[in-house]
Order: sequence, then C-alpha cells, then structure tokens
Amino acid sequence: MKNKNIKSDGVVKRIIALVFPYRIQLVFSLVFAAAYVALSLFAPIVSGRAVDAMVTKNTVDFDAVFRYAVIYACVVVGASVCQWLMTHLTNIITYKTVLKLRRDLFYKITDLSVGYIDSHAHGDILSRVINDVEQLSDGLLMGFSQLFTGILTIAATIGFMISINIPIALVVVVFTPLSLFVASFIAKNTYSMFKKQSEIRGDMTSLIEESIGGAKTVNVFGRFDETAEKIAKTGEELRKCGVRALFFSSITNPATRFVNNAVYAAVAILGAFSAIKGGGITVGQLSSFLMYANQYTKPFNEISGVIAEFVGAKASAERIFDLLDEKSVESSLSGNKIPEKAQDIDFSSVSFSYSPEKPLIEDFCLSVPYGKMIAIVGPTGCGKTTLINLLLRFYDVNSGEIRLGGVPVKELELNSLRRSFGMVLQDTWLKNGTVAENIAYGRKNATREEIVAAAVRAHADGFISSLENGYDTVINEDGDNLSQGQKQMLCISRVMLSLPPMLILDEATSSIDTMTELRIRRAFDEMTEGRTSFVVAHRLSTITKADLVLVMKNGKIVEKGTHEKLLESGGFYKTLYESQFETE
Repeated sequence: MKNKNIKSDGVVKRIIALVFPYRIQLVFSLVFAAAYVALSLFAPIVSGRAVDAMVTKNTVDFDAVFRYAVIYACVVVGASVCQWLMTHLTNIITYKTVLKLRRDLFYKITDLSVGYIDSHAHGDILSRVINDVEQLSDGLLMGFSQLFTGILTIAATIGFMISINIPIALVVVVFTPLSLFVASFIAKNTYSMFKKQSEIRGDMTSLIEESIGGAKTVNVFGRFDETAEKIAKTGEELRKCGVRALFFSSITNPATRFVNNAVYAAVAILGAFSAIKGGGITVGQLSSFLMYANQYTKPFNEISGVIAEFVGAKASAERIFDLLDEKSVESSLSGNKIPEKAQDIDFSSVSFSYSPEKPLIEDFCLSVPYGKMIAIVGPTGCGKTTLINLLLRFYDVNSGEIRLGGVPVKELELNSLRRSFGMVLQDTWLKNGTVAENIAYGRKNATREEIVAAAVRAHADGFISSLENGYDTVINEDGDNLSQGQKQMLCISRVMLSLPPMLILDEATSSIDTMTELRIRRAFDEMTEGRTSFVVAHRLSTITKADLVLVMKNGKIVEKGTHEKLLESGGFYKTLYESQFETE
C-alpha cells in the first residue's frame, strides 16, 4: 500500500511538471479565477442591501434600489468576463500540455526497440496515446477550471458568512467535513476501477484494430463469429467495469449534494427564526447568507466531480508515464554520423536471442567489405532477418559487437545509421497519401521529375500512369486499392529515389510477376553497383550474382562462398537449391 501511495504521488508530481512550462498562463488564470470568485461573492452583498432598501418599514428607497441594481449588473458582467478569461487560459494550458504529451509519446514510440513494439498489443499502445491522453485532458480541464475556484469560493464564503452571523456560519462549517469525507471515500474506492477500465479499453482497441486490419483473413477462414464473440466478451468486461466505475463516481455528486442541501435547510431555518426574533440579522442579510450558503455548498459538488474525473485521469496518466518510462534504444552520446561513403561492416562474436530460453545466434562472426553484395539464405527461422534487425539496431546484441568502418554501431547516431540503409521488405508499408508522396518518403524535397525517373527504373511507371490521377492518386495506409505487387514496386521506387550508400533487400520481389522481376533485377544490379548490399532471399535464383552467399542454419553460418562454389561443394546450399527446381 505504501509503494502504491508513493507511485500515486509520483504521478501527481509528474502531472504538475507537465503544466509547469505554462506557469505564466497559469498565474494569470488564477488571478482571473480569484477576481471571478471575489465578484461572485460581492454580488450577494449588493443583492442583500437592495432587499433591505425595499423592506424598510412604510417606504422603499427606489434610488438605492436602482443604484444597487446597476452595481449588481456591473458585478455580474465583470464576473462573466473574468470567468471567460480564466477558462480560455485554462484551455490553452490544457491543450498545449496534451499536444506536448502526444508528441513525447510519438517520439518515445519511435525510440522504443522493435522488441517492445512486437511484444505489446498495438491497440493498447494506440489507446494510451489517444484514449488515455484524452482522459487526462478532461481531468486537467476540470481540475484547473473548478478546483481552484471551488477552494477559493469555500474559503471566501466562510469569511463573508462569519462577518454576517457567527453562530449560523458555524453550523455550515460543522457540516463541511462530512461532505469532504464522502467525496474522499468514494474517490479512493474508484481509482482501481478506472485503472482497470483503461486497461480493458486498451484491449478492446487492440482487438478492433486487429480485426479490421485482418478483415479479409478473418472472413476467408470463417472466424468472423468467433472474433465477434471475443470482442463482445471484452466489451461485456468493459461494460461491467465501466458501470461500476461510473456508478461509484456518479454517486459522489448526489451524496455531497444531499449533505449540502441539509446544510442549506438548516441555515434557512435558523436564519429565519433569528431574523423574526431580531437576533442580529436582517432580512436582506439573511437573503445574502442563503446565497452564500448555496455558493458555499456548490463548490463541494463541483469538487466531487473534479475528484472523480481526476481519479480517472490519474489512472490514465499512470499508463501514459509507464510507456514514457520504457527503456529507449540507446543512441550515441558522441553523435558520430555515418560518412557519406559506406564502410566495411564487421560482426564480431555476436550473440542474440529473443528470449533467454531459446538461443538463436551464437558467436556469429562476419566481415563484409565495402561495396559487396552479400546474400543470406537458409530455412525459415534460421536468423536471416534477425541479422538485419541487429545491423539496424532494431534490436541490440546480447553480446559481441557490430562495427561500421571500425566504429561500434552503438557509438553512431541512430538516425544517421538507419538513414544510411535503404530497405525493401517482403511486407510492404505505405502511408496515407498520394503515390508521389509515398515514393518521395525518403527524400521529401525530391522533384516530380526525380520521382517519375525512380518509378521508371522500378518499372512502376506503367501501372501508376494507368491510375485515375496518376502520381496524384491517393492511396490509403493499407494500399487496398493496389495489388500486393504494385505496393512492392512503389517501395522499390522509394529506394531507387533515395539511393542510400547501403541496401537491404529482404524478399524484395516476392510479390512481383516473373517478367517484371527480371527487369527490376537489372535495375537492382545497377543500383547495388558500388554499394554494400544485403539480400535475404528464399528464391535462390535471385542471388546468383552475389559476391558472397552466407548459408545459415540455426543462427550459425554453415557455408559461405559464391553461388558456383557452393553448388560445387555439394553441401546444404546445393540441397536447398536443387529442392527449389526439383519439379523442373
């Protein structure tokens, strides 16, 4: 319980730290809030004096009533202006804080290792960035706009009531702890419910994102009913948890309102008897006192709502900070950048496994001279793509070292390291935008002529020109309006345009027809000339021109050499090669 309280306090401190950069706006917001409260509490005094001017025996002081009416109108207008300015500044603080938080989360995600992304549901990560930040935003809005004004109103109202009649004011003060106890008790018991609700909401987002992304597969295999049932089950858990959380949070306001109404009734009865018996309070003062009693109790209702909202916001903030506190991929402190001309690459006693129980790559050594094409082949799961992930630091090695030009990759600036490689993968990725924007993704300042030239070299210009709007055709993030082969050709065009010093081709033509593949292979031959390139291939006919072929099995190099020499040796590579042409 102690650790939980420490963690909870830490969350609150971090929320305050988020707002601190906007302290100037916060100060002005508090000033306007204080002015709003002062004017709001001055209004009952004016109103009470106007009442006393009308209930004087046998006469009504119309001049005084008119004067007080004008003053009252000015006070109300002034209070409204101050409230608007306070709310406006509060909104600025909140939305700027949320904007910074979402930016920090986005950059954090880009800094996280691929291992973290692979081991966490994407929907849950999305829920933290969208839903939890939204929940925190609502909590901040309510907190700043109501908490301070509520506390200030309570304190100032007590002072005004004491100045009018001490005994009746004491009755109000005596009932105050009861209202606070009710709100505090409910808030403590709803925190865990709101936290669980946020977690289930993340699971629901993940399920829906997964189902929509794989809608075709779900329907082809007839798993729609099962998926729908799973979503319905999670939705039912969310409903039950949400109902409990909302029920307990929603009874806060009625419970405190009941206590406050009891206070109001007690003040009205005691004040009336006191005014009738001439107990030091006039009718006008009693009307002012009743208005103060109402204003005094109202903030308790608002504060109880703020507490309930803040409990949910704190639970969301904890999930947000958990993501921000995840360990990022360490970037070089020295900031060494990759030279424009690629260097030799050395793998020295590299060992790596995704989990300690299942070793994958052990004591791997390899030296890749600059400008050579290295083909990596082997059965599925032997570690081919893992080597690429280690080279780009999507994962860090468990032991050993990878050096580029004699410099360990951990000492190189991360962005510089990754931008020096061009990648074409079997799994294509396109962003929501035009064809031209997707091709120019690696070179944002590329001209239309350069974009078209890259597409021509990738033999993608033909199908692009046949699209309704050519290079200005908008494709969605999944590229559903393109075939898999067309999407892969756009990814090839992207690399053709950027032309980095080193290339990684991981089954780069797996979805392309044979004739087009032959043409693209010629373009690849030109592109890889003078560049260090790694080619991961299952179709061994595509790597016959490689300078060095690495044959991997169970995370180790079992054979290496040129295509011809490996065939002559009659080893594992020859078995793989002949198995692909067995039918022929």
